[in-house]
Amino acid sequence: QVQLVESGGGLVQPGGSLRLSCAASGIAFSAYNMAWYRQAPGKQRELVAKITDSGYTNYADSVKCRFTITRDNAKNTGYLQMNSLKPEDTAVYYCNVQPGDRWGQGTQVTVSS
Repeated sequence: QVQLVESGGGLVQPGGSLRLSCAASGIAFSAYNMAWYRQAPGKQRELVAKITDSGYTNYADSVKCRFTITRDNAKNTGYLQMNSLKPEDTAVYYCNVQPGDRWGQGTQVTVSS
């Protein structure tokens, strides 16, 4: 059974940092592409960052130079390091793996003073 579990969300002040984790089980994680998406209230879910099985990364323009996606295949875990957070980064963040289009349950990130 494939399972993705996100963690690391929370409340942070503008300019602060958070690191999200996505722990995968039931799959050969190293063979999968992984991505982070987010969905703010009243908005569509959007791609934040993606990392391929070979380690190639790409980012949404809104998070470039602030967010970093990485993976540790030995731990079956992906990460999203988020720095210089802004109120507009507030959203539920979801982990996704391909192939198979599997999703985690999401973790809330709130950026507010």
